[in-house]
Amino acid sequence: MEAIRGTWSIGGIALGPIRICPRMGRTDTAGPTLSPEEELNRFEAARRGAMDQMEDLYGRALDQAGMEAAAIFRIHQMLLEDPDYQEAVHTSIRRGEGACQAVQRAGARFTALFSAMEDEYMQARADDMRDITRRVADLLTGVREEDLLGGEPSILAAEELSPSQLIGLERDKLLGLVTRDVGASSHTAILARAMGVPAVMGVEIQEDWQGRTAMLDGDRGWLYLDPTEQIVEEGEQMARKGREERLRLNQWRDRDTVTLDGREMPLLANIGSGAEGELARQKGAQGVGLFRSEFLFLDRDTCPDEEEQFAAYSQVVRAMAGRPVVIRTLDVGGDKQAPCLGREGDSSPLGCRGIRLSLARPDLFRPQLRAILRSGALGPVSLMLPMVTAPWEVRKAREILEECRSELQSQGREPGEVRVGIMVETPAAVVLADELALEADFFSLGTNDLTQYTLAADRCRAGGAYDPRHPAVLRMIRHTVEAGHRHGLRVSICGDLGADPDLTETFLRMGVDSLSISPEFILPLRELISGLDLSEDRPAE
Repeated sequence: MEAIRGTWSIGGIALGPIRICPRMGRTDTAGPTLSPEEELNRFEAARRGAMDQMEDLYGRALDQAGMEAAAIFRIHQMLLEDPDYQEAVHTSIRRGEGACQAVQRAGARFTALFSAMEDEYMQARADDMRDITRRVADLLTGVREEDLLGGEPSILAAEELSPSQLIGLERDKLLGLVTRDVGASSHTAILARAMGVPAVMGVEIQEDWQGRTAMLDGDRGWLYLDPTEQIVEEGEQMARKGREERLRLNQWRDRDTVTLDGREMPLLANIGSGAEGELARQKGAQGVGLFRSEFLFLDRDTCPDEEEQFAAYSQVVRAMAGRPVVIRTLDVGGDKQAPCLGREGDSSPLGCRGIRLSLARPDLFRPQLRAILRSGALGPVSLMLPMVTAPWEVRKAREILEECRSELQSQGREPGEVRVGIMVETPAAVVLADELALEADFFSLGTNDLTQYTLAADRCRAGGAYDPRHPAVLRMIRHTVEAGHRHGLRVSICGDLGADPDLTETFLRMGVDSLSISPEFILPLRELISGLDLSEDRPAE
């Protein structure tokens, strides 16, 4: 038996034969056989073909992995549409190169540029550029996609693997994944996690592994080649425990979330697309506490109109079947960029974002409010205003909302009754919580941004300085809950902190009324809460 330790892993157990993946690289050395104009036409046809393929992959990823993972393929489409990229290919072709050579030259150039950047997120875009380069080159040379698994259930071993290759695999035949060059922040890793593929990464792949039996332990980060009976038995036992845990958790799916002493704590879902509504319901969500509407705007050149937004919102409302749905109005900026907004898509977390952007751009705000009002006629819908810092912002938003309501009524479209809440995610909102409570119907604490702004620590770059458990953050949460309750408002938490099991009892004792979290955390947290007894008097912190 041979035991190999990876540098990082994705949890889960896999047992089966190893299948070696051919290397992605490909070089076309043939000179041009057509005129520059004809080669330009060939490139344009291949580029458009790649765009169409990315659209298909987006749909497949949406079904298997959710909106956030599927957005990877929107980024690939953006790279293909980038004017600088297209001009680089065109320039090489005009100088006499064939389309395939020009694509590879441009791809290598942009890959090198991304790789040289200091920001880890931007470095990871080098893998995306390699992926689209391979795809366009394949279309130009007529190379067909290979069946990397050979039609058999296998553990795939690859030096590198692109997101499009991963999502193109048959999920029921992909037992696990072993790679050498896939980084933890890469799009391939993000997609593998979302798909639930057990993986061990950072491993040197050997050709003689082909066909050998292996056990992959993604929970501990080990790969065992030709495992002993004892190792196999341990792996099967761990896999069995995983199945038993899933069965046990599924028993909580259709139950309310209530402590032993009768305190209710509804668990709602954070989602980013209409398609995720059904998934949230299957995961046991008691509603949607945060529909991130910005995901409808990201990675595209044109903003979604009222009808497209209404289709997405109504899909969630119908999937929830009478459970509450809270839709957050547009919140781009910081780590979320929307090219369709042009220069207004401020990359600064301190710039024109959230309610500021909505009030500055009524051409964006009004169609969104109309779509939300229309979806409210189908079920219990609330809207939530992000990045609020002053009461006048809420009053102005309500004024525009009522104007949109009147417009719909005059057009014979009956709007629903929509409650208006605010995201409490800035220190200003916490300090003014009593005043804001007079304008809002409910509060929802956005702990990700609240932590960032309270501690002056960028959550993407500050390392240990970004600490959601910092006493200052917890005191701000308690202050907001108390202020909301003084005015009869319900207060929820919808940031990552809401899924922290070590703080669940603390939040219950603070008086938090509900938690909105990623769907995969709902059942484990429901099981935890159902075993708590708050009758014993203890301090909230």
